[in-house]
Amino acid sequence: MKRTGRTERRETAKRMSRMGRMGRRTNRMRIVFLLHNAYAIGGTVRTTLNLAAALAERHDVEIVSMRRHRDEPRFTVDPRITVVPLVDEREGSDDLADPSYALPAVDFPSSDKRYGQYTRLIDLRARDYLARCDADVVIGTRPGINVYVSRFAPRRALRIAQEHLRHDAHSKRLRGVLARDYRALDAVVTTTEADAEVYRKRMPMPGVRVAAVPNMVPAPHGITRDETTKVIAAAGRLVRGKRFDLLIEAFSAVASKEPDWQLRIYGGGPEREHLQHLIDGLGLAGHARLMGPRTPIEAEFAKSAMVVSASDAESFGMTLVEAMRCGVPVISTDCPLGPAEIITEGVDGRLVPVGDARSLAEAMLDLITDEPLRRAMGEAARRGSRRYDAGPIVDRYEALFAELRSTRGRRDWTRNRVRAVGWARRKVRRLRRAVSGRTAVGNTRTAGP
Repeated sequence: MKRTGRTERRETAKRMSRMGRMGRRTNRMRIVFLLHNAYAIGGTVRTTLNLAAALAERHDVEIVSMRRHRDEPRFTVDPRITVVPLVDEREGSDDLADPSYALPAVDFPSSDKRYGQYTRLIDLRARDYLARCDADVVIGTRPGINVYVSRFAPRRALRIAQEHLRHDAHSKRLRGVLARDYRALDAVVTTTEADAEVYRKRMPMPGVRVAAVPNMVPAPHGITRDETTKVIAAAGRLVRGKRFDLLIEAFSAVASKEPDWQLRIYGGGPEREHLQHLIDGLGLAGHARLMGPRTPIEAEFAKSAMVVSASDAESFGMTLVEAMRCGVPVISTDCPLGPAEIITEGVDGRLVPVGDARSLAEAMLDLITDEPLRRAMGEAARRGSRRYDAGPIVDRYEALFAELRSTRGRRDWTRNRVRAVGWARRKVRRLRRAVSGRTAVGNTRTAGP
């Protein structure tokens, strides 16, 4: 019988979990994460801190922050984790007067969207840190930083690139850089199996393991669900790709039929003014509100009857899982790549076509008018979200570490063989061009007067 993609993913997760339990008997490892800015707010910062804290139960964990702009991190850092800032950008810092701070980065790829925030001083500090690093595992958390890991991390360490954005979210120029530099890594880890498959097909990397491990999302503590609420919530950066404009448009249809219900959107970003104009233009000022950023967001989700995402694309779908952990049903566009791997349609949430405001409104109305269904989906969401507990995710990472260690020789052989074949083919092409050129010259002389 042909197995479905969901079944295959489930079996893969079980196999990795078994390997992870075996890996627990191995020696304690030193694991280093390289992060853009551990002192800032962002999904990658939060998920990295969550994973680092879980791994710190069994290993020595250090987080290296490329930049530091404030005294303390905005998120709580587990006391077992060491945070090492490379460049101090706080007012009065000596680093600001370093000549290299005024120079543009050279090693960090200019095609990375964060390039403007990188300097030659960060390049040099990152290179120096990695040269002295005695870690067993080094994990980068964004494309440009992964290039640092590829080029400068010690060869005895496992070098892993985490991809928190989709393959197709990278520019063509950046993908060209990654296709070259990622070949020196041991593994590339995506947050969804769908994205991992895209990397396998479009970015061949002999000897590099491409694996999917979802983000870890801890269960919230001290959260009490409000079962009587008439609030629809959404959260994320207020940017075009999140399609909060579509959500507001869909909610206008909901509000016309269910005027007691409200929409609350949490987050900040460049689209705030545009979205406020849209709310006002649709006459929703008393029904829809832009609430600004909230951390942690779970307390707000617990006050809502459902959480909705209207995105055109999601690399994972963090807010969906956070809502499910609170026992809140979720509605999302069936966009690439994450939601379909998180939501079981009709069980713990709903999936609707991308860009379809009418279907989005109908899904919200279905849950509004059917309270038993809403409650059942919320309970199913809470149960299903346990797969994002710390234990299963750490097991999968430890399984990956064990696999990478045990297959290192074979993977290096594969990598070297492909390089040798490529070198031989280039050599043959050069020889053919040289022979062709000499033949052409000889023919010209023969045909001369």
